[in-house]
Amino acid sequence: MSDVRAAVAAVPDPEMPMLTLADLGVLRSVEVSGSTAVVTLTPTYSGCPAMAEIKADVRATVEALGLRAEIRTRLSPPWSSDWITPAGRAALAEAGVAPPGPAGTVSLGLPAVLPVHATCPRCGSIDTRLTSAFGPTACTTLHTCSACGEPFEKVREQ
Repeated sequence: MSDVRAAVAAVPDPEMPMLTLADLGVLRSVEVSGSTAVVTLTPTYSGCPAMAEIKADVRATVEALGLRAEIRTRLSPPWSSDWITPAGRAALAEAGVAPPGPAGTVSLGLPAVLPVHATCPRCGSIDTRLTSAFGPTACTTLHTCSACGEPFEKVREQ
């Protein structure tokens, strides 16, 4: 069982391959019963376009171990960027992607100003600005560092 969990935990995220599913915090559980491994995942959001590929990669990983895969999706509690592990946050920063800050509580009102604070993963400056609310993936935004002038992605807080 621990071998199955370790193998599934090591599957890389297709959009941010520097993260494993365990580092991203989307792997909730792995249970083996007989010849079946039941893997439960919580997507980063309910419409995540990467889930089909994640499920295919998990299925291939489990089947390579000689087991049948049953993959379940759990939406409650919803995924939080707080579930990204310290190793995942370090991997993001090493890849030049700013890790998210604490997710905190969810406000049901509209904020007067969108929070745009991001720490530059290259030089550590907080003198950064939001360049685009839309990054190359739905999970990221684009920023530019005023100190070193480098553009970078930041993982959204949820």
